[in-house]
Amino acid sequence: MRVLNIIQDSIVDGPGLRSTIFFAGCPHKCRGCHNPQSWSVGGGKELKTMEIFELLMKNTLNDITFSGGEPFYQCHDELHTLASALKERGKNIWCYTGYTWEDLISRQSSKAICKLLDVVVDGPFVAEKRDLTLSFMGSRNQRLIDCSRSLSEEKTVLYVI
Repeated sequence: MRVLNIIQDSIVDGPGLRSTIFFAGCPHKCRGCHNPQSWSVGGGKELKTMEIFELLMKNTLNDITFSGGEPFYQCHDELHTLASALKERGKNIWCYTGYTWEDLISRQSSKAICKLLDVVVDGPFVAEKRDLTLSFMGSRNQRLIDCSRSLSEEKTVLYVI
């Protein structure tokens, strides 16, 4: 997988201390994006799934956030393998995506990944809806989705901070 960076000890990409992996490549190209250097799928460096896992596990106290770019843009099998290995270690996993929850669960490959995630922050960043008062979101159209409850109740359930 192509990775731009892995940041340890983030406090802005979900609750508590988190290790955030920034994946390369994004089809959304949102106007006003805070990370436009992530748009190119050729950016960053190529890392094997288990290399990423080992880097993330160096800080065993942190939970995990997938960001980007667009985490669902690259290899679904590798992202599933990574999320599964992290879940086996008891990690809480958040994922930022420009896709909507409804779009993600309509495709089997991304739905399988969502089953391993705790929270999805969904929707593209919309500059006209930018709101600095929101927790863990950039614009008012985005939502914090409780993945487990949404899948079990078969409806979109918002995560409450």
